[in-house]
Amino acid sequence: MLEKVYEYVNDNEFRFTVYDNKIHIINYKRIITLEENNISFYSPNNKISIVGRNLSLIKLLDKEMLIKGQISKIEVFND
Repeated sequence: MLEKVYEYVNDNEFRFTVYDNKIHIINYKRIITLEENNISFYSPNNKISIVGRNLSLIKLLDKEMLIKGQISKIEVFND
């Protein structure tokens, strides 16, 4: 069990999980835009833009965020 806690604490891999009307993002670098219809941020290698309606951050931690709203598109731009 202690090994799983260690892996969780030292996890640096960027990833996101899409749910119904939510997207959970882990290990992002920096938020760029925070608007009702667009939230964009930097991952370690790309710029990512979440497009939709009524978007809001419902969880924001140091390297983790949860976005809620009607997500219509996820765009990835190479940096």
